Amino acid sequence: MAKILVVDDDVAVQMTVRLLLERAGHSVVTAGDGRQGLALCQSGDFDLLFLDIFMPGMDGFETMRMVRQQRPHMPIIVISGRPISPEADSAPDFLTMATKLGAISSLQKPFRPADLLAAVTDSLEAAERGSPPRPAVLRPPRNAP
Repeated sequence: MAKILVVDDDVAVQMTVRLLLERAGHSVVTAGDGRQGLALCQSGDFDLLFLDIFMPGMDGFETMRMVRQQRPHMPIIVISGRPISPEADSAPDFLTMATKLGAISSLQKPFRPADLLAAVTDSLEAAERGSPPRPAVLRPPRNAP
């Protein structure tokens, strides 16, 4: 299976994602911020980067930009817990913005385990084919807690 780097400042999210991915047979390394994630990314041979957008210090956008310079073909899935406003004019849609800036897929926290695993599988398959996957922004249903 794949070697995946998970970068998120929330330890609970790190543990949850790690558990889900390891149960699916992947090897997982975690980092608590963008700088640590970038250092690990530079020194390790990862198949996929799972990246939180909003972290203290180096945020996910900056981390993604720097990873893209060094490893332009590495698939990146971004996640965010920032609420998405139903009104288009009220706040930027950071998940969509991240996919336009190079993320292969994105997930809104809280996400369903099946959505996470599907995003990982789709991203890895697209990378293996060498074809650019279609960016996907996955959000929980409106009635989800």
